[in-house]
Amino acid sequence: MPETSNGRKRIIDYLQQNKISYAQLATMYGMNKQDVADYLSGRKKTPAASRFIITLIKEFGLKYEGK
Repeated sequence: MPETSNGRKRIIDYLQQNKISYAQLATMYGMNKQDVADYLSGRKKTPAASRFIITLIKEFGLKYEGK
């Protein structure tokens, strides 16, 4: 399973900058808010969590590597 901490941080920053809540994100992806919060905090490190993080990185056009 790939390490997603850098990606999670970039996603959280993006959400804050664009005033997108976890509840809104959950609604957009047909998920529940708690799963979104667990995935983005790193509490759940499952293959589904990694896929979700990678999907958000791609869809938001975020850089994964580097600074």
